[in-house]
Amino acid sequence: MVPLLLPLALALIWEGAVNGGFAEGRLMPAPSTILATLGELARSGELEVHVLATTSRVAVGFLLGSIAGVLVGAITGHFALSRRVLDPTLQALRAIPSIAWVPLFILWLGIFEASKIALIAVGVFFPVYLGVMGAIASVDRKLVEVGRIFRLNSLQLVSRILLPAVLPATVVSLRGGLGLGWMFVVAAEFMGAAEGLGYLLIDGQQTGRPDLIIAAIVVFALLGKASDALLATVARPFLRWQDSYQTN
Repeated sequence: MVPLLLPLALALIWEGAVNGGFAEGRLMPAPSTILATLGELARSGELEVHVLATTSRVAVGFLLGSIAGVLVGAITGHFALSRRVLDPTLQALRAIPSIAWVPLFILWLGIFEASKIALIAVGVFFPVYLGVMGAIASVDRKLVEVGRIFRLNSLQLVSRILLPAVLPATVVSLRGGLGLGWMFVVAAEFMGAAEGLGYLLIDGQQTGRPDLIIAAIVVFALLGKASDALLATVARPFLRWQDSYQTN
C-alpha cells in the first residue's frame, strides 16, 4: 500500500480544493468526476476499445524497436569500426523531435497502423540502442581476460561473461524505451487515429471536456506503470546473481 499513499493523498487534496472552491472545477475536474467519466467509458465499452488499440500499438512498436536497438547496439558496442561509422549518424537522428517524423511517415506509410507503429518503434529504438552499446563498450576488460585465461571459447565467453555483464544495463534501457513508447504513441495516434487513448485526448480537446482529457492521462499513467512493472518482474529472475547495494 505504500506506493499508493502519495497519489491518494494528492487526489484527496485535489478533491478538497475543488469542493472547497479553491480550484476551478470546470477546468480542473475533481477526481470523483474523472472516476465517473472512466466508469461511463467502461460501461459503454469505449474504454476497452481505446485501451486495446493503444496497448497493441505500443506492444508491436516496442518489440520491433527493442529488437533493432539490441542488435544495432550490440554491433556498434562490439566492433569499434562500426561504432565510428554508425554512431555519429544515429546520435544525430536521436536528436530529431518525434513530431518531426510524423509527416514523413504519413507520406511513406499512410495514415494507418504501419506509420503509427513505425513512429513508436523509432522512439523505443534509440534508448535501447544507446544502453546496449554503452553496456557492451564498458564491460571490464579484466573479466574478458579472466575468461580467456580459463580457456573459454567464444560462445562460453558471451554466455558466461559478456551477457551477464550487459544484462542489467540492457534491462534499464528496455524500461526506458518502453516509457518512450508510451510517449510516442500519443504522437502516433494524432495521425488520424479513430481509436486509442491519444484519440480520446483529441476528442476531449475538441469537445471541451477536460475530464475526458485527464481520464485518458490517468489511464496512460496506469498502463505505463503496469507495463514497466511487468517488464521488471520478467527480468528479475535473470538478475538474481547481482549482489548490489539495493539488492534485498
